[in-house]
Amino acid sequence: MTTANKKELTIGVAMLGASIAYLVMAYRVPGHDGIDAATVPTLLAILLCLLGALQTLSAIGNRARPAAESDADAPEQTSASVVEPLTVLKTLGLILIYVVLLGPVGFPIMTALYLYLQFIVLTPVNQKVRHLLYAAIAVVTPAVIYLLFREAFDLLLPAGLLNF
Repeated sequence: MTTANKKELTIGVAMLGASIAYLVMAYRVPGHDGIDAATVPTLLAILLCLLGALQTLSAIGNRARPAAESDADAPEQTSASVVEPLTVLKTLGLILIYVVLLGPVGFPIMTALYLYLQFIVLTPVNQKVRHLLYAAIAVVTPAVIYLLFREAFDLLLPAGLLNF
């Protein structure tokens, strides 16, 4: 088993363990029938369990591949997994700005702005930035989420500047 495959298996098992612990804690949240405070944590825990299981199964499946086949893929995998540090710093900066301004500016405006800028940051260098598509997605998504929380869940997200 290669070092990279051991890391993948370790990450998968750790992710599965953490998600099971999170699921146990989510079931302890008091609730009632229907959608309540325990619904989202439970759904997230179930999704995390699925991702952990997929990661573990993927690492086990890679272990079964012949060494010659995995060595041929190794240079391709390392070049695809290189993350530009500047992109990570830009993302962290955008998240920080989003969190700081979420209350005063409001969820709809800040989320639209954050999504638009994050799309631009995550667009590969060799690909053209599609401003119109990014702006459309960035405006529609927070509007749908805001209305969903307000009408379906009866929860209010910070309206900020849109609070008339």
